[in-house]
Amino acid sequence: MSNNDQQPPWGRKKRPQSPEEIVAQIIKKLQDYFSESKKPAPDGGEPSSPGGQKGPFAVISKVLLLVLFVIVFQGIYQSFYKVAPNEVGVVLLFGKYSRTTEPGLHLKIPYLESLTKVNVRQIEKQEFGFRTRYPGQKSSTDSRGYDNESLMLTADKNVINVAWIVQYRINEPFDYLFKVQDVTQAVHDLSEAVTRRIIGNMDFDYVLSNRDLFAASVKQELQEQLNFLEVGVELVAVQFQDINPPEQVKPAFNEVNEADQDMKRLVNEAEETYNRLIPAARGNAQKIVEESHGYAKERINNAEGETLRFLDILKEYRNSPDVTRQRMYLETMQAVLPKVESIYVMDESQQGPLPLLNLRSNQNPAKQGQ
Repeated sequence: MSNNDQQPPWGRKKRPQSPEEIVAQIIKKLQDYFSESKKPAPDGGEPSSPGGQKGPFAVISKVLLLVLFVIVFQGIYQSFYKVAPNEVGVVLLFGKYSRTTEPGLHLKIPYLESLTKVNVRQIEKQEFGFRTRYPGQKSSTDSRGYDNESLMLTADKNVINVAWIVQYRINEPFDYLFKVQDVTQAVHDLSEAVTRRIIGNMDFDYVLSNRDLFAASVKQELQEQLNFLEVGVELVAVQFQDINPPEQVKPAFNEVNEADQDMKRLVNEAEETYNRLIPAARGNAQKIVEESHGYAKERINNAEGETLRFLDILKEYRNSPDVTRQRMYLETMQAVLPKVESIYVMDESQQGPLPLLNLRSNQNPAKQGQ
């Protein structure tokens, strides 16, 4: 059984038509309409229109009708627009800013409002001092012919070759479209001016050893300048690819760098010797000074003690001279005799000395016999 036999008794069900089919049907009907108007009359007279009108007025009216239809159709078509997820739409009414629309499907007034789409997520990049020739996994760069961008003068009057990249994206579509005529050129000129000014205030060695800090300073100041000019872009990154002396002075620079490294090595060795010897010498000096203070204090205390002792003895001597004299004699003998090895008593009536006592009882036998 065919498909026609399977149709319901009330007729074939109409399926929804696509916009292309509708437009094709309208164009076909217009063609049929004008072809009917050009058919000759049955009696051989002028061609007649379906409405019964004759002559050029019928053609003009049909042309006007066609133009009106095209205008209406185009107006309806222009009333709807779609904004991609990575874009925003800037709508102008009679050339004046009206609104900014977010991604999605929107409606605008045809012929009165114009639309400009701005990609706010695409990262733009500008290169300074070099250019990427073949971007991709095996990209290659060329720095020849870009000396005007890369050569700069430092604060210590040295020439340096700098290559860097500035990445940015649009964050204010209205400012980007209407505040600055050439945003790309503005970003290029401001980036080069800010970089040259900051490098001109830094020494050569500082720029080489503080690349990240230098890039952060350039990014911050460049963003401030862009905001002041209302360019409508936001910096994503500022990366310095290469910071080196020019090729013509590299040999001399390497020699200077080696000499500078030798100087730093000798200075470090001298500082190491200084830190090792000077603190020890200072410690010994402080030790001697403290010992001298202690010795002086000891001598003073001993002198004061001897003075007080002498005064006490003098006082007792004045009270009883004989007793004091005898006591002093005994104390002196008690202090002297332990240090004497042999004692001899001399008598006038004797011809030779007589040994009295052996006070060194712990002496060696060999020494005692001497």
